[in-house]
Amino acid sequence: METPLEKALTTMVTTFHKYSGREGSKLTLSRKELKELIKKELCLGERKESSIDDLMKSLDKNSDQEIDFKEYSVFLTTLCTAYNDFFLEDNK
Repeated sequence: METPLEKALTTMVTTFHKYSGREGSKLTLSRKELKELIKKELCLGERKESSIDDLMKSLDKNSDQEIDFKEYSVFLTTLCTAYNDFFLEDNK
């Protein structure tokens, strides 16, 4: 039986692969795929195009105009840290 943490990890991996490869490589997210993932999986609503462009630039460390799994993992880690900070502030 999967633990909650194992389920979370599985979800993060399968979510990446759910969106990757619709355009180009099956191992990366294009700008369009990243935008769709954020819109549908993070419930952040419609993001400004400039916000998506800024996010893409900050995540795309090798400047290949695609987000690989390692770059996606950095994004999720940053989100987890922000969530943690929010909950720490809320409990003060």
